[in-house]
Amino acid sequence: MYVAVGQFAVTPDWHENASQCVNLMIQARQKGASLLVLPEALLARDDNDPDLSVKSAQLLNGGFLQQLLAQSAGNEMTTIFTVHVPSTPGRAVNTLVAIRSGAIVASYAKLHLYDAFSIQESRLVDPGGCVPPLLDIDGFKVGLMTCYDLRFPELALNLALQGADILVLPAAWVKGPLKEHHWGTLLAARALDTTCYVVAAGECGNKNIGQSRVVDPLGVTIAAAAETPVLLVAEINLERIALARQQLPVLHNRRFAPPQLL
Repeated sequence: MYVAVGQFAVTPDWHENASQCVNLMIQARQKGASLLVLPEALLARDDNDPDLSVKSAQLLNGGFLQQLLAQSAGNEMTTIFTVHVPSTPGRAVNTLVAIRSGAIVASYAKLHLYDAFSIQESRLVDPGGCVPPLLDIDGFKVGLMTCYDLRFPELALNLALQGADILVLPAAWVKGPLKEHHWGTLLAARALDTTCYVVAAGECGNKNIGQSRVVDPLGVTIAAAAETPVLLVAEINLERIALARQQLPVLHNRRFAPPQLL
């Protein structure tokens, strides 16, 4: 199966961002991808207004998603991204959405909010309360995660023990000392913890690192971006997962009980 990762810089205009997503969907389909992963918080972003993502929140039947759903109609490619959805006045939920054939096929409210490195996502964003079910794509089981979730191996392991073959991760990884090192290390670690592929899309721009990656089940990066807009495409296969789990049976050898959501 071919997977694609679309990396770009989100603008303050949701119409422009929707057009960029649609263009990446068209390109990914042309390249034969069955899965396209886009970054986190795609509605709007402004370097001078850190709250714009929440201020721009839309319902899932809003104009942004309708444009992407229209583009997905009539084909089987699955596109995954996150948007902010209004909850209570002035607040929102950071919601991962998976669409296919003109419909929403899965959603996930981000569990771990980014209250770290002098940023407090929970100030305006409400956390999710459940681990999402796996998504089926062309014979692969896909687990859903968002950005800061990457730092919590319990979620990745929970998804792997459910049967995940791939972990997808839309992200907007903030720049800062050691942050790029953390990103690469954690992507490889989650792949090795779970013997899953990890498909991670990073938003690029002035404040976020980009650096989208596809990492295989033995921790090898098989596709990588730098800090500029790009569409990555990589081929993944079940045989590589089977080999990793034969050589490195960590899911079988573990001695701890499966992690549970608090």
